[in-house]
Amino acid sequence: MLTFAVVVIGSYLLGSIPFGYLAGRIGGIDIRKCGSGNVGATNVMRTLGKSYGYPVFVADFLKGFGAVKMSLLIATRVQSEWNSPEMFGILAAISSVIGHSFPVWLRFKGGKGVATSAGALFALAPVAALIGAAIWILTFWLTRYVSVASVAAAAALPLIILITTWLSEHGGKSLFYSSVCLAAVVIWRHRSNLSRLIRGTEPRFTRK
Repeated sequence: MLTFAVVVIGSYLLGSIPFGYLAGRIGGIDIRKCGSGNVGATNVMRTLGKSYGYPVFVADFLKGFGAVKMSLLIATRVQSEWNSPEMFGILAAISSVIGHSFPVWLRFKGGKGVATSAGALFALAPVAALIGAAIWILTFWLTRYVSVASVAAAAALPLIILITTWLSEHGGKSLFYSSVCLAAVVIWRHRSNLSRLIRGTEPRFTRK
């Protein structure tokens, strides 16, 4: 149980690092009071430009990727109560995304979890992650809505995982259930975007 706690708490704390907020402070603004008010890479890019937005996206991506990789490393050093290193990775993935979306440092008001989820998924299931990225790119290219692309990729994630792990003997079901959790967090965090889409007020993406 101690190892369990270390993975969950460590992954949450890593995921909770608010790189978007910090980038805004470096740029002389409080990103929470600009644009959509979100601390994710999209709002940073819209507000401060790609020189800030791209590094924030990479940093948020690496939070998920790093949390999973570190948990897998821990799993190789200890005897897992689940006897499956992949379970450690799944716990780290979910914890890092929750940390990003609900960081204790910003009164639990964080980003929407897309970049961090992508990083975690690339560490857990790179083939599924590449397919999800392709869906995101295609949807964004067709609509020019970051929110639509993110929700579409998140919604497709469980099905992608189900198909790519169909023949897997270990961890397939666990990975599928965890993908449902990740998709739920991402889609829930986009509920305001979905509301604006229905009203026709959601802005299409334009770079500064």
